Amino acid sequence: MAALVRPERLQIMLSEEELRALEDFRFENRMPSRAAAVRELLRRGLSAGGFLKAADGAKSQDFGVIDDNPQYDSQEEA
Repeated sequence: MAALVRPERLQIMLSEEELRALEDFRFENRMPSRAAAVRELLRRGLSAGGFLKAADGAKSQDFGVIDDNPQYDSQEEA
């Protein structure tokens, strides 16, 4: 069996609350690592029916994992 190759590295910064949410998801779903949990969350997000579009002028710091007021214009996929 060929080894799975993931040559790209993605580094993100998380707040303590965001990391806690990730770790809670990881352990509740018995994921083997943080990376596996992040990949699963990305898979779920990308397969979701709708999407959110960033508002004009939004900055990276405006977006959070557990933010109650994200900087998005709500958009639904038709």
